[in-house]
Amino acid sequence: MSDYMVADREQNLAELAYTQIKRMILEKKLPSGMSVVEGRLADHLEISRTPVREALMRLAAEDLLIKQGSRSFAVRNVSAIEFFQAIHIREILESEAIALSFDKLDRATLEEMRRDIVELGKTPDQTAAQWQLDDRLHRMFPTVSGNSVLLRTIDELRTLTRLCEVTYPLGRVPSSTSEHLAIVDALLAGDREAARAAMVTHLRNVAADCMDILRGG
Repeated sequence: MSDYMVADREQNLAELAYTQIKRMILEKKLPSGMSVVEGRLADHLEISRTPVREALMRLAAEDLLIKQGSRSFAVRNVSAIEFFQAIHIREILESEAIALSFDKLDRATLEEMRRDIVELGKTPDQTAAQWQLDDRLHRMFPTVSGNSVLLRTIDELRTLTRLCEVTYPLGRVPSSTSEHLAIVDALLAGDREAARAAMVTHLRNVAADCMDILRGG
């Protein structure tokens, strides 16, 4: 095997490791504050240490991990103030993403999204499938808008707020289901401003519920 092919394979494995470890963090399989050891992860993922090391360094650069030692990291904790600041910026950007994507959204895609929201909303507990649906909905608008900077920024903010949400489970599946439906239904009705308002309401409700949890409510 040529050096080029070996390097390409290592890069693909590093990307795979990055994707899987990030998903484990965002789905609470690696909760905030937990130590993340390179060797153990390599064994768990059945991947050699080099691509795992590259993935961990990349996640550390994205502030998902903090370095603890030469070969270990910890999942970072997000402070309350960071969470609320990020939610506020998300209100601005995600409502704008709806406006920018409005004329490009495919009705069939919206109808499929609506069906999935209703179906997954029947399960009251937060599951990996519901997190993935949440990602699909919130990423759909900046993706369709065609603004790659907007998508990247929203992804970064969502990652930050997700870390806080999985640390302090909000139990908002029923609320999120109705709020997500309000966004999609407004879009299906052709009401851009109602969809924008529904997105802002959704994010403010997430912030309010998190505040209640932090206050011991």
